[in-house]
Amino acid sequence: MSDKPIRIGNISGFYGDRASALGEMLSGGPIDYLTGDYLAELTMLILGRDRLKDPATGYAKTFLRALREHLAEARSKGVKIVVNAGGLNPAGLAAQVQALADEVGVPTAIGYVDGDDLIARAADLGVPGAVTANAYLGAFGIADCLTAGADIVVTGRVTDASLTVAPAIAEFGWGREDYNALAGAVAAGHVIECSAQATGGNYAFFARYPIEQLLHPGFPIAEIAADGSSVITKHEGTDGLVTVGTVTAQLLYEVTGPRYAGPDVTLRLDSLRLEQIGADRVAITGAVGEPPSPTTKVATTALGGFRNEIGFLLTGLDIEAKAALLEAQLRAALRPAPADLQFRLARTDHPDASTEAAASAVLTCVAWDADPNRVGRAFSSAAVELALSTYPGATPTAPPQKGSPYGVYVPCFVPNEDVPHRAHRPDGTVVDIDPPARIAELPSPTDEPGGGEPDTATETRRLPLGTIVGTRSGDKGGSANVGAWVESDEAFTWLRGYLTTDRLRELLPETADLPVARYELPHLRAVNFVIEDILGKGVAHGYRFDPQAKGIGEWLRSRTADIPVALIDDPALIDDPVLSDAARLASTRPEGA
Repeated sequence: MSDKPIRIGNISGFYGDRASALGEMLSGGPIDYLTGDYLAELTMLILGRDRLKDPATGYAKTFLRALREHLAEARSKGVKIVVNAGGLNPAGLAAQVQALADEVGVPTAIGYVDGDDLIARAADLGVPGAVTANAYLGAFGIADCLTAGADIVVTGRVTDASLTVAPAIAEFGWGREDYNALAGAVAAGHVIECSAQATGGNYAFFARYPIEQLLHPGFPIAEIAADGSSVITKHEGTDGLVTVGTVTAQLLYEVTGPRYAGPDVTLRLDSLRLEQIGADRVAITGAVGEPPSPTTKVATTALGGFRNEIGFLLTGLDIEAKAALLEAQLRAALRPAPADLQFRLARTDHPDASTEAAASAVLTCVAWDADPNRVGRAFSSAAVELALSTYPGATPTAPPQKGSPYGVYVPCFVPNEDVPHRAHRPDGTVVDIDPPARIAELPSPTDEPGGGEPDTATETRRLPLGTIVGTRSGDKGGSANVGAWVESDEAFTWLRGYLTTDRLRELLPETADLPVARYELPHLRAVNFVIEDILGKGVAHGYRFDPQAKGIGEWLRSRTADIPVALIDDPALIDDPVLSDAARLASTRPEGA
């Protein structure tokens, strides 16, 4: 076993990420392992539908295309690769990788991990007719394959962080109860799993940096030490940035309370400490781990029915009245009506606008039904037929469409011992990976509503929250999380008092009637909110126009607040608090918009 830190890079954060990443990471500098995350809720449904058409498919084909070009380089440099691109058919992808290696003449030892696919038990899980049902496996099966000599390990559904944790287990010989070390690797894995989101992509404070620096962000690297601490970085000379802010943002992505549960360890997010130790180098230390819970999460997806949508442009005056007329007409025209009908009015219009686009809003009608006929062309044609008999200037944004299937996401939990976990070593032997022997019930996270009366003697300016607050948001099934952080202890004292649950509902009125939980992470100077049911039945349901909740955090940053002058770095904003676009927009928005 080695005591030398290992460098683990990432080449994919989703199915469809930058195709050139594998080549860039191999040529950009020294690396020991490369990981790729290809699976998400919507991806699983896509792969499930592929498998229904052809049982030999069900894996991410883009990985094979990238590997064909770069396998020889990876092997010549001794870089090992761990990916969950196996999706619903890791054995099938492993066979394809072996065939590719044979074809290009590059000897490659291949292992794969399976057992996660529980589709045969979907009815027992309460989801009859499911298209996919996959348990989140841990890292020890991957580690077994690596220890047995695998150059490439393909998996199905494992936790995203497991792709990073496994190489560290294999290199450092960690056992099941090395909780702090495992937790540290989970933190590193969580940071790099979404590729360039850790290196300046989707970063709240991107406008501080020249556009040239952000054109082509390098993918992240975690340098993990034997004690589980890590340094997040990227290849020297690549675009983007790695700062305490970019790492904080990713740590807040798609999490709930202070405990980040996994199949091998529960990471205490509230234990992590970040430090900028050099240019594009952020250290993560202090990780505390706890035993994993007695149950394993199983993500199921099913076809929920069919959906269709159509949009209309509404320009100029009387926007609300125009929308009301069209909605009433369309509801009257749809007989029989779809099971679920939703109208969304996006007030993108501005008063006295200098362009037609700036004077226009968009009304979108979305329909769902189990019967494809009720949301097919009968629906969209009924909408288009109103074009000459409704509000002035009526303009559909698309011709009639036939509609498409939509999916629903249903999570469930099963005892750990009920989930098979198998490591298929390169020599063909199969090893059953035992579940963790030591477990602990996961305490229910304690909601922290927050609060505190503002100091009325403190001088403030009315500015967008984003003047000093960064955010990162994302989907968690039908729910969404919004993490908000600041950059100083003084700002966090203000944030934790100001940004309460009630205040969030006030700033984001769409959350007013939804369950919202709030958690504080003081070491990260952050608060995290979980908004339940805001995404309906999950991303594949298409319930919101922002179905993955990526923009909710930016919506929150655009809302104005009375920010203490002492926390504002830009003197121009103190002298003229409406200099920012967001503040000016807020002051000119029509009432009720």
